[in-house]
Amino acid sequence: MGLYNSAQAADATMPTKVPIACRGVIDPYKNYACLDAYLGTTFWERLVNYYRLEWGHDAAPADPKAPPSRRPESQVPPTPETIPPYPFTEWPYGGSTSLGVTRPSSVDSPLMAALGNTNVGSWMSDNHIQVYGWINAGGNLSSNTVKGGNAPGAYNYNPNTVQLDQAVVYIERLPDTVQKDHVDWGFRIAPIYGENYRYTTAYGLFSSQLLNQNLNNGFDIPMAYGEIFIPQIMEGLMIRIGRFISIPDIEAQLAPNNYMYTHSMTYTFDNYTNTGVQFTLAATKNWMFQFGVVVGTEALPWHVGSTLPNLDPNPLFPGSTFKQDPGAQFPTFTAGVRWTSDSGNDDINIVADGINNGTWGYNNLQWYGMTYYHKFNSQWHIAFEMYDEHQSNVANALNPAVLGPNGFFNLGGTPFSPQYMPFNSPFLAQCANSIVLACTAEVRTAVTYINYRPGPLDNISYRLEYFDDLQGQRTGTKTAYFETGLGWQHWFSPQIEIRPEVTFYRSLNAFAFNGNSNLGIAPNKNNSLVGSADLIFHF
Repeated sequence: MGLYNSAQAADATMPTKVPIACRGVIDPYKNYACLDAYLGTTFWERLVNYYRLEWGHDAAPADPKAPPSRRPESQVPPTPETIPPYPFTEWPYGGSTSLGVTRPSSVDSPLMAALGNTNVGSWMSDNHIQVYGWINAGGNLSSNTVKGGNAPGAYNYNPNTVQLDQAVVYIERLPDTVQKDHVDWGFRIAPIYGENYRYTTAYGLFSSQLLNQNLNNGFDIPMAYGEIFIPQIMEGLMIRIGRFISIPDIEAQLAPNNYMYTHSMTYTFDNYTNTGVQFTLAATKNWMFQFGVVVGTEALPWHVGSTLPNLDPNPLFPGSTFKQDPGAQFPTFTAGVRWTSDSGNDDINIVADGINNGTWGYNNLQWYGMTYYHKFNSQWHIAFEMYDEHQSNVANALNPAVLGPNGFFNLGGTPFSPQYMPFNSPFLAQCANSIVLACTAEVRTAVTYINYRPGPLDNISYRLEYFDDLQGQRTGTKTAYFETGLGWQHWFSPQIEIRPEVTFYRSLNAFAFNGNSNLGIAPNKNNSLVGSADLIFHF
């Protein structure tokens, strides 16, 4: 709001020259030169008129004088999809602004259009800086009744409620990756507020909201990075430094980047963010390589080497201290290779993410997996992901010396004991027997989305998933899961969308639903049926 007010105070009504051809009935979709005349002069008038302008359309009016938005198809494969109705145009790979297909100031934003004839908006345009975002709210009807009982299903933690999922603001400058004649730069800062912060939180950054207070709504900054694009190296090298979304993944924390309202379990218990430096090299039209050096997963640099006092003796963590987060390690590595067909219809990413010694940490997941996309035609495509992830030396919940009344976990003998992390701490492992103090905890999973586009503003997604939590460390229950869901993504315009869906979960070996470990309530259901819907309002 401060930005809006300052914009209005700083010559918010700069004179708008109305071309003779735009007097009377104006349609910027037929004559782009009439856009300013259609929008008007004041901030609020322009904001409302921009929503009105795009209502029922699948894209903003096109500027015929704009430079090409991507390199020729001889240099990059064709764009596979469109927004709307899908959540992306390029097959996602993460860790980089899309290479060869990104222009500065290219995001379609009602807020930026409303600011367009102000001094503030003019300065931002000249410097290729945009501010935009969305408000995302949703609700669900569930067969679960306990607070938090929809877990391990996600992004609707509490059953039978309406919630603010996320309010997000992007402040960014996109580097120009289409051109090949000069080094360019960019940045993004993306604060988030709402219920979804519980999924993005990194230990050590505003994490007391989740780990010490268990607040329903909270704040986070899942992305805060700078980028340097060097086009002279092969087909372009992007260097990203800061906190960023982990590679590769079909899904993402940010609501508009997903087919459906809820997320697969595959994504929910995945690597979310890394902090460090990520290199992304477009070697050829078809091949891309990624390499990163980070400090772990959901880990921050200031936790590297930080310690807490230890019990004496402690069979799992010997010594007078232990690391505050054993997963905060430098260096930790990421590496990936991506191949895209000439047609753009096929894309595969093979990735190793968060790789270090693998010891039990806040979220120290050793991730090895792949994503694959195939477009059959203009109406049908599939997205598939599978991975294996593990952590080692995870305390054994079945050993009385670990979790008994006088076990060292309850007495403060781990970094994740209740003395240090009273809520939402990482689960222990349920090892093969009660004798060992610790074991390796592993997950194997696969998920596929089958997507059908009946029209330019609609997408229907069917999700099918198998998730095997072999030692129960990710979900708290040692079981395999089957999950399936059907969702509809409908756009009223490029700025407003709804996503109703119905999702069914089944735990195959033990009760996993309608419980809450923070409240000491054990799960009592194998099945979970949830109907939900959300609204995303972009600005």
